[in-house]
Amino acid sequence: MLRSLHTAATGMIAQQTNLDVIANNMANVNTYGYKKVRAEFQDLIYQTERAAGAQMGQGTYQPVGVEIGLGVKTAATSRIFTTGIMQSTGRNLDVAIEGDGFFQITLDDGTIAYTRDGSFKMDANGSLTTTDGYQLMPPVQIPQNTKEITITPQGMVFVKVGAQPEQTQVGQLQIVKFQNNSGLAATGHNLYLETPASGVPVPGIAGQDGYGTIQQYFVEGSNVQTVEEMIALIKAERAFESNSKIITSASNILQVTNNLQ
Repeated sequence: MLRSLHTAATGMIAQQTNLDVIANNMANVNTYGYKKVRAEFQDLIYQTERAAGAQMGQGTYQPVGVEIGLGVKTAATSRIFTTGIMQSTGRNLDVAIEGDGFFQITLDDGTIAYTRDGSFKMDANGSLTTTDGYQLMPPVQIPQNTKEITITPQGMVFVKVGAQPEQTQVGQLQIVKFQNNSGLAATGHNLYLETPASGVPVPGIAGQDGYGTIQQYFVEGSNVQTVEEMIALIKAERAFESNSKIITSASNILQVTNNLQ
């Protein structure tokens, strides 16, 4: 009977993790470039009381065995990199990657981070940065007195300065791809870091060789679907409740056993 108590407890712990993941998804439903996370589970080891295939007599074998599972564990939290909804903003420094790819960001310590959040800002020197002030890589600097900024689907940045009749290219938005996006490490601030599981970043030109295209005047919204998360929340709540009832039932049986005379 004690085995059922511990087994049900693993189920409650797993669903608690599931609830934590769902809560984080819901909290980031309006976060630019956010990718939803899914909790994945595995069953624990089994206690084999009778092995299937065991020989019972001359030429006779046990057709099925007796295996009792010991619960569940959280195996992974997998990030799903489907494209979020493109939201039109009308702002000339807002860009979204439609398809595969990440922008490169230089952190304060020189580390390169990666993001899908293209709501770029401009610092006092005219350099394009994230909301936290981290510079885009390779750097793009907008000259003073710029009247018009155009970013092509291939990431080329053109500006029209002052009374200048023609546009001039001042930079190129470069994007990179990874072999395994789910292997990236999320660090917060809409940023990811390379890991051995993700593979190395492969730079390329937007719109070519499988890289996504860049859309100016748009930002990529979160790919969290509220209805799906609410359904997952209901399922997690019911699973947690069911495991708690198993603990209650096991406790009641133990109480009856203790009262036997």
